[in-house]
Amino acid sequence: MKKMFIVLSVILIGACGLSAQDNSAGKISGYMFGDFFYNVARDNRISSFNDAALNGEKDFNGFAFRRIYFTYDYKISTIFSTRFRLEADQQGNTSNGKFGLAVKNAYIKWKNIFDGSDLIVGLQSPPSFSISENYWGYRRLEKTIMDLRKIVSSCDLGITLKGKITSNGIVKYWITVGNDAGNKPESNKYKRYYAHLDFEPIENLRMTVYGDYKTQANIDDPKSNLNPKSTLSNNIFTAALFVGYRENDKFSFGVEGFYQSEQNGLTVMQTLENLNAIGLSLFGSYNINEKFSVITRFDHFDPVNHSDFQGDSRNLIIAGFSYKPDPKVAIIPNVLFESYEKLPSGEEFDSSLTARITLYYEFL
Repeated sequence: MKKMFIVLSVILIGACGLSAQDNSAGKISGYMFGDFFYNVARDNRISSFNDAALNGEKDFNGFAFRRIYFTYDYKISTIFSTRFRLEADQQGNTSNGKFGLAVKNAYIKWKNIFDGSDLIVGLQSPPSFSISENYWGYRRLEKTIMDLRKIVSSCDLGITLKGKITSNGIVKYWITVGNDAGNKPESNKYKRYYAHLDFEPIENLRMTVYGDYKTQANIDDPKSNLNPKSTLSNNIFTAALFVGYRENDKFSFGVEGFYQSEQNGLTVMQTLENLNAIGLSLFGSYNINEKFSVITRFDHFDPVNHSDFQGDSRNLIIAGFSYKPDPKVAIIPNVLFESYEKLPSGEEFDSSLTARITLYYEFL
């Protein structure tokens, strides 16, 4: 923890020094969110599930920071700009059981490399769920469905070209090639190829079409009698659709669905078939006034969508009430409820319920 704050202090002092030379060139920003949580209900058998959104034992409670962001944006010139962002939390980034730091973004942007399009190189967010997360608007409560279910990483090291297809900006595109290692060092030669179309046909309405292709090493064919064995493809294709509507900051509504297929990723009766997963998320929020809002969301996730594999789907419900005593501070009492499909044998699992009070604030 001490090392983390030393690093942040050094960056802050350096950034402030740069900003002092040119206040218009650099910008520091940051935010934190965390909770007091209480696991009201749990079935101890779900500890063996790899895809449960709610973990931890029943009656366990405590305080936790789920995210700390520290960002420095710097405008090199009218053409080039950069971003450096650090992330810390008590879940994914730990070091010897303590808070750990991870580089979330480190990229340079070349604005208008050609008319209407920008080039971005470095560690960045892929196009997977950037728009849907913006319409959801409550990352402080939970990740969007593809992020939560680890369908796609929230950052990747690579190169992006994005911009307008139509001069009025109604149709935009976003293409990225990345190493699919998140913010970890690249460990193989395989890449992930992302493509994204963004439509805004009328004011307040947004629609996106997304797809990516993740290349992976071939796997052995279990039916092969050759030595060495012949191999089969094991690449992964993901597709997603999103439709969102927002009315003058009064309310926001979104529907997001995805389909993912891994070639030869599922063994059925000693035969390899494609491993298919599907997910659907519906969410909305309503601003009663400048200080009070209500939030709700429903997710359905089936990690193995196959007639021979039943009993593995999950439903997640999120509901909350947001109070903003200040535009940069929010206090959000909320509950998360996850239910589990009954197994073909008839075995059932108790649902999980977690109650939280989430605190969000911007500190720069």
